[in-house]
Amino acid sequence: MAKVEIYTKAFCGYCARAKRLLDDKGVAYEETDITMGGPKRAEMIERAGGRMTVPQIFINGAYIGGSDDLAEAERAGRLDALLGR
Repeated sequence: MAKVEIYTKAFCGYCARAKRLLDDKGVAYEETDITMGGPKRAEMIERAGGRMTVPQIFINGAYIGGSDDLAEAERAGRLDALLGR
């Protein structure tokens, strides 16, 4: 199974939407909460090419984007392939 990483913040509707999509597909993911900032937020920004919004999603280390990008991959039928299904 693919390694899915998602950087989130508390009370983030877009984060909840992305996690709900992954949950609905039965996909396990590693969530990193960056609500309080710190080194994990800096790590996210670096990995996401300077993007500072959440969520930021990675599958097998490859940058996917945010909630809208994840939803678009699902609509286009690409998400299952990214997940190795």
